[in-house]
Amino acid sequence: MKVNIEDISSVKKKLHVEIPKEDVTKEIDKFYTKLQKSVKVKGFRPGKVPRSILENRFKNEAASEVNAQLINMSYPRALQENNLVPLGNPKFDYPELVSGQEYKYSATVEVKPPIAIDEHTGLKLKKTIYTVSDDQIEEKLKTIQHNQAQLKTIDEDRPVTAGDFVQIDYEGFKDGKPFAPVGKTENFIAEVGSEKLLKEVSDQLIGMTRGETKIFPVKFPDDYLPKILAGEEVSFTATVKEIKEQILPEINDEFAKDVGQFSSLEELKSAIREEMERNFNNFSERELYEQIIDKLIEKTEFEAPEVLVNYETQVMTKDAETAFASQNLSPQDMGYTQETFLKKYGPAAERKVRGLLILDKIIEQEGFKINDEILDAGFRNLSNKLGQPVESIKMVYKQDKEQAANLEHKFLEEHAIRFIIDNSTVEEVETDSKEKKMD
Repeated sequence: MKVNIEDISSVKKKLHVEIPKEDVTKEIDKFYTKLQKSVKVKGFRPGKVPRSILENRFKNEAASEVNAQLINMSYPRALQENNLVPLGNPKFDYPELVSGQEYKYSATVEVKPPIAIDEHTGLKLKKTIYTVSDDQIEEKLKTIQHNQAQLKTIDEDRPVTAGDFVQIDYEGFKDGKPFAPVGKTENFIAEVGSEKLLKEVSDQLIGMTRGETKIFPVKFPDDYLPKILAGEEVSFTATVKEIKEQILPEINDEFAKDVGQFSSLEELKSAIREEMERNFNNFSERELYEQIIDKLIEKTEFEAPEVLVNYETQVMTKDAETAFASQNLSPQDMGYTQETFLKKYGPAAERKVRGLLILDKIIEQEGFKINDEILDAGFRNLSNKLGQPVESIKMVYKQDKEQAANLEHKFLEEHAIRFIIDNSTVEEVETDSKEKKMD
């Protein structure tokens, strides 16, 4: 077997493989010998069908199977002999199989780029330290309070006012016909004047009474989402079924007990502070990570493999589609097409690929190998981020080999980042985190 490597680029290689005619003939003979033993042809006893008849009837099947067999035998060997580790599946160029002739095919693959990293330590970094304020804890308490609130129907026969919660049936019409994007909804509950309702709708509901039906026009803003409704003028038919008021529970020790396993309000506040501090710390660490990646990318030039960038783009696109689906929306509803997804996530995907490849090179350069120390640090870090016991995370690690391999590589990346931080200058900058909204 002869193999010639064509360098299309630093990451794209084309293997030209030539298999000797003797090997080709041998595989073709094996195919027909095996076929002769099993095939049934009228007028011939089993195993006695002439080769010429088999070749005439099964020429295409022979070409397909022998092609596959020759490539399966030669391709892995060609990679191994040339020290190539492909990223993703190869693109084969298949020739016509001819008995008695050499078999030549090509396979185009992408590989990791050559990366030279000279200065990955001694960086000048800034780490933002976010402190949790009492006001943020009070704001979180109020959010929990509203989530625990009850809606009480108002028996008084009075009109709807701003701040009321209304239970309505509504339907949208356009040109006198039901308008599918708005649809027909029963027992919809919303606060009048809140962001959940368009201002035009709230304004029309104010003054209505229980049992009243009203028809009114609504023009959706040009930047409205889902995009299918943007700029549309629709006729709404709405019926007020009930008017409700929100009853907020008092924030005290009993409130804390109702919320969860807390014996007092102070214990609940302490738990909120702890959760916020963990979230802000995770955010701060992520900011520092991104800062390091940006600096390393700036210092390191190489070609990013297209196959890896495409994969990351697909992952980001899938995550976006899942997020839309959780809100009963489709990408089309939000004005996205496959092309706009690629345009939106392509640069971020390429940046992620560059960062991961650089970290892999640093791990290789520094000779980092997974060990008990790196594992323990990784488990502790993951436990702090998730707020889960270390043992429960280790249980997943022990039971799922694929997940274990992913975790080990992630822990090695974290170890590389920690190595960079420990060997760089980090300036800590404190802030009260008022502008950071996190649950």
